[in-house]
Amino acid sequence: MTATTDGSTGAAIPPRAAAASDTDSTDPLAAGVPEATTERAVARAIEYLLARQDPEGWWKGDLETNVTMDAEDLLLRQFLGIRDEATTRAAALFIRGEQRKDGAWATFYGGPGELSATVEAYVALRLAGDAPDAPHMARASAWVRERGGIASARVFTRIWLALFGWWKWEDLPELPPELIWFPTWLPLNIYDFGCWARQTIVPLTIVSAKRPVRPAPFPLDELHTDPANPNPSKPLAPLTSWDGAFERLDRVVHRLRGAVPRRVRRAAMNAAARWIVERQENDGCWGGIQPPAVYSVIALHLMGYDLKHPVMRAGLDSLDRFAIWRDDGSRMIEACQSPVWDTCLAVIALADAGVPADHPKLLKAADWMLAEEIRRPGDWSVKRPELPPGGWAFEFHNDNYPDIDDTAEVALALRRVSHPVPDRVDGAIARAVRWNFGMQSKNGAWGAFDVDNTSPFPNRLPFCDFGEVIDPPSADVTAHVVEMMAAEGLAHDPRTRRGINWLLAEQEADGSWFGRWGVNYVYGTGSVVPALTAAGLPTSHPAIRRATHWLQQAQNDDGGWGEDLRSYKHAREWSGRGASTASQTAWALMALLAAGERDSEAVERGVRWLTDTQRDDGSWDEPYFTGTGFPWDFSINYHLYRQVFPLTALGRYLHGDPFDKAPLAARRGVRATAGGS
Repeated sequence: MTATTDGSTGAAIPPRAAAASDTDSTDPLAAGVPEATTERAVARAIEYLLARQDPEGWWKGDLETNVTMDAEDLLLRQFLGIRDEATTRAAALFIRGEQRKDGAWATFYGGPGELSATVEAYVALRLAGDAPDAPHMARASAWVRERGGIASARVFTRIWLALFGWWKWEDLPELPPELIWFPTWLPLNIYDFGCWARQTIVPLTIVSAKRPVRPAPFPLDELHTDPANPNPSKPLAPLTSWDGAFERLDRVVHRLRGAVPRRVRRAAMNAAARWIVERQENDGCWGGIQPPAVYSVIALHLMGYDLKHPVMRAGLDSLDRFAIWRDDGSRMIEACQSPVWDTCLAVIALADAGVPADHPKLLKAADWMLAEEIRRPGDWSVKRPELPPGGWAFEFHNDNYPDIDDTAEVALALRRVSHPVPDRVDGAIARAVRWNFGMQSKNGAWGAFDVDNTSPFPNRLPFCDFGEVIDPPSADVTAHVVEMMAAEGLAHDPRTRRGINWLLAEQEADGSWFGRWGVNYVYGTGSVVPALTAAGLPTSHPAIRRATHWLQQAQNDDGGWGEDLRSYKHAREWSGRGASTASQTAWALMALLAAGERDSEAVERGVRWLTDTQRDDGSWDEPYFTGTGFPWDFSINYHLYRQVFPLTALGRYLHGDPFDKAPLAARRGVRATAGGS
């Protein structure tokens, strides 16, 4: 392994590939791809994907993140007194298998070791009975001590340790439950946080107020640099800085803790508990996400909810559904599940690859997606109380938090299906158009879940060191909405034009776009270029030309594209650079095809890379993480990405632009509308 620019050990930064125009014409990768080769690849990929549809109509690939999910699941079970041997053994088998040779655990494939993940994985293995002097454990604890020990881990890791007395609650940032009463106009009210952070912070206010401690089954002295002084004092940041101001504010809140009347605190905790219970989904989960569900279960248990209470029983059952049991006996916990997202992307891929629009499996998928439409208000309506609902969430059950990105992509998928009851499709899409337009932020762009969720304060809190906690507009989500509006014949609507203008203004100097929900500049660029051309920008537009040039420069010597997650921290060194992957190669190809580069050398080489790396069963391998939860802090390997995006790109290479120079709605004989009922 080679040292990287961030000082970690991991994959070496690949050399910048030559532009396609500079490629040696004798390079076999530069030769044209026989159409029959591409057709065979597409046919195999279609067969593979169709065979993996659930009988109910949906697709879902595994959603792989990192071992903190598995470690925290065991810690939760230990805290509640329900940890069993079989679950512990299976979780430990998975966690051990993810350990790096240096003893650490990373948060993405090929990434550097990460301190908090390593601490949590180590503690989980101690729960499983691994001895601290075992070679793999000794390497891990030494690695932790070299990086400052537990004291240098993130706040959330130390909260888990405080639950068992391995860390002092007094040495953690204060999070008062009275936050639940802050009005929406007051800074740091719960709706200043992104929905995922909001769902986590509300239950943690109860935990922070209660400060529970369960008996520790063993000490963790080996994870401190000095067990006699586990939390050495650190100087505060300068008072004139935001960090310094919030650190001092936290000290004030600590001092005021004892001054809050008990009845006031009890009322605040009861209000927080009601807020949690009201947002439990029909499947027992909260927001369809594992972390908020875990903390909600703990908080309600501390408020007196027995484990046999229906709310608790449903919550624990929902967490069990996040477990993936593997053939080797190991157990991996998904942070969430992505059936709506995977299904709409699968439908787009199959339709663009030539599967008939009335194919029974596409109709089955369309019916399932239509049944998943959310028709009731959620937390988004706090800022948009007059906006009628309409849209889709990411997960099986998450009616309180539909998201703008899924809504746009589901609409694009439904427009590719010839449904026998077109009025059902038209009505659902009309409601989705109205809702997405209503969720436009004041700058003309779109975030994922909320409107204008851009407060500068939440990310400054000492408590919030676990990743992005606000939901500002992003280029990839905005691009998908623009593409949806173009498909509905609304490319020239003033609201769509505002989104287009925002995208043009957000283009990086090198021609790329930042990718918020996928890695990274390749994803952003692969999302924006097809949207802009679908909305009518000519392929000769300077923004399209700059993006095309950047993609050609970023192409790897093997013909594919890849980008490492380190581009989120070190854009200059890592932007558009990394080992070639199937999904990222597909994103680049989708952009180049939309830019009119179908016969270019770059496209031919990219298509050849996809056809050459396809497995005999029609799938592709992709161990690298190309999905993003929080940039750098939380990364995702969507196991279906390696299938749906290559199929989409190859399908468009064979069959051309799915818009066919006219809105999809118009091609279906549907009148474009921004209304609906």
